[in-house]
Amino acid sequence: IFLFSIIRCSSVIPSLVFVDAATGKVVCRNGLLVVRDDPKGLEFPWGPKPFAEVVAGPLLRNNRQTTDISSLEGHYVGVYFSAHWCPPCRSLTRVLLESYRTVKESGQHFEMVFVSADRSEESFQQYFSEMPWLAVPYSDEARRSRLNRLFGIQGIPTLILLDAEGHMITRQGRVEVLNDPECRLFPWHPRPVLELSESNAVQLHEGPCLVLFVDTEEEGELEPAKELIQPIAEKIMAKYKAKEEETPLLFFVAGEDDMSDSLRDYTNLPEAAPLLTILDMSARAKYVKDVEEITPAVVETFVQDFLAEKLKPEPI
Repeated sequence: IFLFSIIRCSSVIPSLVFVDAATGKVVCRNGLLVVRDDPKGLEFPWGPKPFAEVVAGPLLRNNRQTTDISSLEGHYVGVYFSAHWCPPCRSLTRVLLESYRTVKESGQHFEMVFVSADRSEESFQQYFSEMPWLAVPYSDEARRSRLNRLFGIQGIPTLILLDAEGHMITRQGRVEVLNDPECRLFPWHPRPVLELSESNAVQLHEGPCLVLFVDTEEEGELEPAKELIQPIAEKIMAKYKAKEEETPLLFFVAGEDDMSDSLRDYTNLPEAAPLLTILDMSARAKYVKDVEEITPAVVETFVQDFLAEKLKPEPI
């Protein structure tokens, strides 16, 4: 495979990404870790490896006993990147403790693996003592780094959900756990269209997002907007899933609330409704379709033109 590397502007810079020049497919998002861990290029071309291969090795329990990846076979797996020094991590861990117990008590085959970003063995041990799940040994820095590379971790806390075959279900485990404390939607397969809220607004920074703003004077008025764009969102998700690639566009509907107002203000959007937009926060770019009527055909054309790079961006 012929690869080339690019430096891109993102929420975390510098950022080095390796791409397959023949297909344009991202091979590795955490190129800086690759260069640090494999300076002689012995693992080139640094393509993704199966989770089972990367995580293979001893796994710890907090009673100091060890197990191996056989404990994960046939299970949904949560891979939890976190650290004791990080206040949002500690807050999420408290929620995860309840979620973990809830899922286990429901009879689901579920296990979690803690991948520490702590700054010392002592800090790791203190933090891990609170956790009933498994962990990669802190001393195994190479394996921790490979897991960070595998999932392109750019910040913590991050919770990755995998199916029993080791395929990714979602990168947004943190959002899902906070939005679903009773775990009714476990294992949190991605939903085609989300209603914009404070808890999921962080996903606006994950990549380009289509946001349909609508008037909502009464509860339930977002449903027609979701139904309008859902078939297009489902088609996009299915297309890229078949290619084993990440969906290039997330889909949201937004009503009239403080979160939507803040987003309009931040991105300098007009107050019109309905308003069809695509927001790319990392590129600080927006694309706006201000028409009187939003139809499936209008949305379809807007999305396809964006994916084909036919639209002219405006600065955010």
